Amino acid sequence: MKLKKTQQGFSLVSAIFLLVVLAGLGAAMVSFSTTQNQAQALDVMGSRAYQAASAGVEWAAYNIMTTPGVSGVNAFGPVAGNPLGGNLSVFEVSVAYNASSAVDAVNSGDVPTTVWSYDITASAVWGAPGTENYVMRVLSAKMKE
Repeated sequence: MKLKKTQQGFSLVSAIFLLVVLAGLGAAMVSFSTTQNQAQALDVMGSRAYQAASAGVEWAAYNIMTTPGVSGVNAFGPVAGNPLGGNLSVFEVSVAYNASSAVDAVNSGDVPTTVWSYDITASAVWGAPGTENYVMRVLSAKMKE
C-alpha cells in the first residue's frame, strides 16, 4: 500500500501543537507557584510586623509601670538607631502613649484617688508604601493604673 503525499507530516504538526500546549501549561504552573511563594513571604512578614508592634506595646506598658502619669513617644528600628533583635530588626516601630487622669468619686470620709489611663498606639512598618513589599501593622491598647 502506497501513502498519499497529502498525509505525510501530520504527526509532526500534532507533536508541535502538543509541545506548545505543554510548554504553556508549564509556564502557567511556574507563574502560579511564584505568586504563591510571594504571598506566603508577605504573610510571614505581616506576622513579624504584628510581633514588632506588639513589642512596642510591651515597651510602653513597661514605661507606664516604671514612670506612671507620664506620656511618651519612642521609635525603634534601623533608621532610629536602636533596632529590635532577630527577625524583627528590619521593622521601623513607632510607639506613643498618652496619659490622662481622673479623680475617683469621694465617698463619705474617703480620700480621693487619682486613676490614670493610657491610650497606647504602636505601628510597625517594613518597605516603602506603594511597593509590593510594603507591610504595616498598627496595634492600639488601653491601660489603666
